[in-house]
Amino acid sequence: MSDENTADGTPKTSGDLRDILKQFAQPVLDSLDTRLRDQIDTRVDARVDAILSDRLAVLERAVADLDRAVRALQERLDRDDADHGADEAAN
Repeated sequence: MSDENTADGTPKTSGDLRDILKQFAQPVLDSLDTRLRDQIDTRVDARVDAILSDRLAVLERAVADLDRAVRALQERLDRDDADHGADEAAN
């Protein structure tokens, strides 16, 4: 151990040195943690946006397909009703 003493004259221990190092390193670690968290959040947000956009496009296509199918059925029903009405009028 070294001959260095604390302010009150007691010898410094490895625990004291560890505490001092933690005290100096903590702001750097906090800053690094914050920057990393921000980068990760940004990347995750971008990935989620891309996935949601892809899935939304699939849903939009499905809705458009359903809309066309419903319109085709409605047109066929309208024609059948018109044909049925014409048949009844002829009888």
